Amino acid sequence: MSGPYDLAVVGAGICGLAHALAAARRGKRVVVIDRDAAANGASIRNFGFVTVTGQQAGKSWRRAMRSRDVWAEVAPLAGIEVVQRGLLMIARRPEALDVLEAFAGAEMGRDCRLLARHEIAAYEGLRAGEFAGALHSPHELRVESRDAIPRLAAWLAQAHGVTFLRETAVRAAAPPRLETSRGVVEAEAVVVCPGDDFHSLHADRLAAYGLTRCKLHMLRLTPAAYDPGLPVVMSDLGLVRYLGYAELAEARPLRARLEAEQGAQLEHGVHLIVARSADGSLVVGDSHHYGPTPDPFAPSFVDDLILEEYAAVFAGALPLVASRWTGTYASAPDRLMLRDAPSPALRIVLITSGTGASTSFAIAEETIAELYGS
Repeated sequence: MSGPYDLAVVGAGICGLAHALAAARRGKRVVVIDRDAAANGASIRNFGFVTVTGQQAGKSWRRAMRSRDVWAEVAPLAGIEVVQRGLLMIARRPEALDVLEAFAGAEMGRDCRLLARHEIAAYEGLRAGEFAGALHSPHELRVESRDAIPRLAAWLAQAHGVTFLRETAVRAAAPPRLETSRGVVEAEAVVVCPGDDFHSLHADRLAAYGLTRCKLHMLRLTPAAYDPGLPVVMSDLGLVRYLGYAELAEARPLRARLEAEQGAQLEHGVHLIVARSADGSLVVGDSHHYGPTPDPFAPSFVDDLILEEYAAVFAGALPLVASRWTGTYASAPDRLMLRDAPSPALRIVLITSGTGASTSFAIAEETIAELYGS
């Protein structure tokens, strides 16, 4: 059909686009092949929140820091607005404040700061008088993912000459040849970024990893009385979910209290992230349910559990829900990502922790360094 290319990337989500960028920056001729006409999966069904603080200590945290730096560099070039910067992690309970104090004193707490009560109260719209404390991180940034992913792809095509083959199914990928629904594509190397599709390509390789899928609930609330200077907000439930906090010894008493007081939220994997869009609406979530084929249904009581935590953090009447949606992503019991090498010129890359926006750029740089050398 076309080629030869230096690199073919299968999948045009954030993971695939990150690999295309890393290769294009080395001067490689890149083609990205995707079965959909436009981005439709997990990469646009999330917060667009590039989360550094709370990532697992070590490699994941370093990848998030690097990916944040790449986002900050490419966003203005690609016409992507950075809607928010920073993170405000609320501690509703004394046990949660203990976790934040321990985190602030560790290496990953660098540049993060525990806030005094008057500093929390300075933000409008919060139930600040009911909080035990809060931590502010300057590291994070947020983009509107449903706009950012298409803009990133368009910029890769325009500025880096990346070719996109949309509405094209890849039936086999074994460099230097890919069999597609539009014919043969030739490429020296191939990176397959299948998202949560474990069966279309290299199913035998992926079967060894014990993969499953995670379904999440998301909501968009109508504009509310919300301090425009407020960073993205999280709260206690996130401290027992994000491994950078949850692996601290201080998180154990918090988990015990949450099990007694918010067992339903823990059962359904609910924690709170509240992000503000440019139009003032709020992106709020989320929940986590696991299975090989998650059902397509979104029971309202799960949304109610999310909104219950929202109401415990934000003052005033609950805003109306403007829209609801679900998303699915790959998950694994023992890893945050995987990179499989069936052959010297072929890599399969999955992010198995819902951290695609936060870690993809760094993971892609590692993959391209493996294929082409440091």
